[in-house]
Amino acid sequence: MGMGRIGARETKEPTLMDRALDQARAAAVAGEVPVGAVLVEAATGRILALTRNRIEELKDPTAHAEILAIRAGSAALGSPRLAGCDLYVTLEPCPMCAAAIAFARLRRVYYGAGDPKGGAVDHGVRLFDQPTCHHRPEVYGGIGETEAAGLLREFFRARR
Repeated sequence: MGMGRIGARETKEPTLMDRALDQARAAAVAGEVPVGAVLVEAATGRILALTRNRIEELKDPTAHAEILAIRAGSAALGSPRLAGCDLYVTLEPCPMCAAAIAFARLRRVYYGAGDPKGGAVDHGVRLFDQPTCHHRPEVYGGIGETEAAGLLREFFRARR
């Protein structure tokens, strides 16, 4: 009989969306709408930013997780263009964030929960589908959707 690893538990490395969800949970604890984001340099896998919504904390209506991630990524790379970067965010980006994503020329966007009311990627204005949009990243929705949507539902339920 071989020496098996009886009782050993397999631990899985957190995915980038798991890391974004951690940021969303931290936002909720801080009283912010629970949205988290991770910006990664695609070629190396290096994380350039782990961010969350900080609107209330910073008294800044533009302090969405995506905007803060783009700002941090641009500072880290010394460039306003992040063509080799991917963004993982727990909620479908709003019009402001979608425009910033286009201006930053992000390579890919992975998002968790869709946002029929405020989203601008697969809902609402569908910014990347507009003929005036100068850059269209690849978009993959529904990554970690159940957990991301649950965090949002619970956050808003607790405030009603």
